[in-house]
Amino acid sequence: MIQTVVKRDGRVVGYNEEKIKAAIRKAMLQTELGEDEALIQKIVDRIGVTGRERMTVEEIQDRVEIELMKSPRKEVAKRYIAYRDQRNIARRAKTRDIFLEIIEAKSNDITRENANMNADSPAGMMMKFASETTKPFVDDYLLSPEAREAVNAGYIHIHDKDYYPTKSLTCVQHPLDKILKNGFIAGHGESRPAKRIETASIIGCISMETAQNEMHGGQAIPAFDFYLAPFVRSSFIEEVKNLENLTGQDLSHLYNVEMPDYTKNSLEGLEGDARYLQHAINRTVSRVHQAMEAFIHNMNTIHSRGGNQVVFSSINYGTDTSAEGRCIIRELLNTTYEGVGNGATAIFPIQIWKKKRGVSYLPGDRNYDLYQLACKVTARRFFPNFVNLDASFNQHELWREDDPERYRYEIATMGCRTRVFENRFGEKTSIGRGNLSFTTINIVRLAIECMPIKDPVERIDAFFRKLDSMLEVTARQLCDRFDFQKTALVKQFPLLMSRLWNGAESLAPTDTIEPVINQGTLGIGFIGLAECLVALIGKHHGESEEAQQLGLRIIGYMRSKVNEFSERYQHNFSVLATPAEGLSGKFTAKDRKSFGVLPGITDKIYYTNSNHVPVYYHCSPRHKAKIEAPYHELTRGGHIFYVEIDGDATHNPEAIANIVDLMDKYDIGYCSVNHNRNRCMVCGYEDASADLKECPHCHSTAIDRLQRITGYLVGTTDRWNNAKLAELNDRVVHK
Repeated sequence: MIQTVVKRDGRVVGYNEEKIKAAIRKAMLQTELGEDEALIQKIVDRIGVTGRERMTVEEIQDRVEIELMKSPRKEVAKRYIAYRDQRNIARRAKTRDIFLEIIEAKSNDITRENANMNADSPAGMMMKFASETTKPFVDDYLLSPEAREAVNAGYIHIHDKDYYPTKSLTCVQHPLDKILKNGFIAGHGESRPAKRIETASIIGCISMETAQNEMHGGQAIPAFDFYLAPFVRSSFIEEVKNLENLTGQDLSHLYNVEMPDYTKNSLEGLEGDARYLQHAINRTVSRVHQAMEAFIHNMNTIHSRGGNQVVFSSINYGTDTSAEGRCIIRELLNTTYEGVGNGATAIFPIQIWKKKRGVSYLPGDRNYDLYQLACKVTARRFFPNFVNLDASFNQHELWREDDPERYRYEIATMGCRTRVFENRFGEKTSIGRGNLSFTTINIVRLAIECMPIKDPVERIDAFFRKLDSMLEVTARQLCDRFDFQKTALVKQFPLLMSRLWNGAESLAPTDTIEPVINQGTLGIGFIGLAECLVALIGKHHGESEEAQQLGLRIIGYMRSKVNEFSERYQHNFSVLATPAEGLSGKFTAKDRKSFGVLPGITDKIYYTNSNHVPVYYHCSPRHKAKIEAPYHELTRGGHIFYVEIDGDATHNPEAIANIVDLMDKYDIGYCSVNHNRNRCMVCGYEDASADLKECPHCHSTAIDRLQRITGYLVGTTDRWNNAKLAELNDRVVHK
């Protein structure tokens, strides 16, 4: 006898025969003979008695069809089948409409959800088809009822939900030295250990490309300069050996000669060893430059994820003070300054300068000259961004300036802001670890729901009760996803779980990844702190000290809760200042529908990213830094401070250095600088003219502004969704 029914969305409910009666009755009323209550009851009784204790909706409907076909009323069976088909078509209609928009290459928030993806290409279309059909499966079969309800009601957003069934992890910081020293096997190809700088550069690209196909987030190299430095020396030795072959002399005494730097100089006036040495240095620097040029070119042209996206890549560097490490840094910056192709700004990798007092920041530091070069390059090419190793929360007790492997204890940033450092279940490091998954809470909606409460104290207390409840839901959802991810087998991630993830080398291909992935992080994000504060007290944190204190109290509460979750669930929970791209408009659209247009809250089609001061609020860089800085210590899952500067920054690297100085003064963890940059979409010509209408190189009028969307660059704003385009148009210069 049937007791319970499994609905299409996975919910289990009690058996209700009245619903079956109603469906049969509708079919009968569309026939000449009309309804027959006796027959209806007979069919329902037979199905109820002969069915299993638990059946699905589809199984029950199949039984109804069979019973009707066995009855004298076969015409009713035909009507019932037709009605059932119509209902199925109606349920699929939304998917059909979405597919047609993808097929027709329409520009909308579905096809422009990720500005780094070309959804108009065949591979991009296939990814969107897969994405839009996978998400409902996750809702129906992989989410708990409370998580599904929170998503549907607009309280939380599960990032990369389309990748949920794959059990993939978000991102990882590559221990590239392991691969360069040992090689790796990826698919049907095999890489031997590197011997020269060109090979090391290519392997670095292949490592990130391969891992990108095993993960749903970004790929990063935490110590690019340290990892590639040994191959500068080996390439130098190779050049010396070439001279030995050419001259017939033994020059082995030059192999390991100490040198302060690798810099190109004229051979004029040099003789003997001095001439040979400088020639080998010149050749080595040229090779390093070409290797760095190839690396950047490859990271902007090699596609992953079914041939649709370039790798979402990042590299950290700046603190290797060896001559070889400095050569890597210098030539990387030089080739970045020159640009790719016709001089276009490279979109990837996201480059990140490691700012460290005594090493790479102050006059007199060994790498101060390279820091100055980095500021010059950023002034023209947006990159590098800057991560502050001196921030109070970014320091490691084991870091020593004389330690040749000190990079193990240096924070490295990933993508547009992701941060992984603290670790309850292994070594405190960024290397060989990453984020596992993250979910964002719509704190604006929680605040709007409290607005009718007149008493301000009661209103804020009610908000914190709602926030507490939603944090609990989010933590359980992330734990559920972790429990699903940990069942994946090592062989599903052949590179990630053989060479990259900490501890994975001890696992067999058929083992699960459970023993090692707990070193990753589970992120709880938030969006729209500014709008949340306006809803609660009428002003945002950029314009009110009271709002600032409330904002810090809110994010501080989230921080204390993730610490509690870390103990309770035994995972590395962290708070993330969410880099909302498509999400900023999704939450706002749902809240507008529910609550209408509220001034300062839902009157724009986007919510302000994480804890930022609103993009349209006029203030100085110093004021913005002072307001946003305290949130960086609280958001250890990732954060970013950015400043919009006016005019052509190309000849004003001092403006970049001034922003980095704000990082140092206000204890900011990570920052970037935005400025004006035009790009011709036909030939790639770039300049910083205030209002360029026609390309002076090819005379095309297809001119685009090169801009960051959430922390990474996008080559064309044509791929931005409507919400982020609206935000872009609202951005004001900070001065």
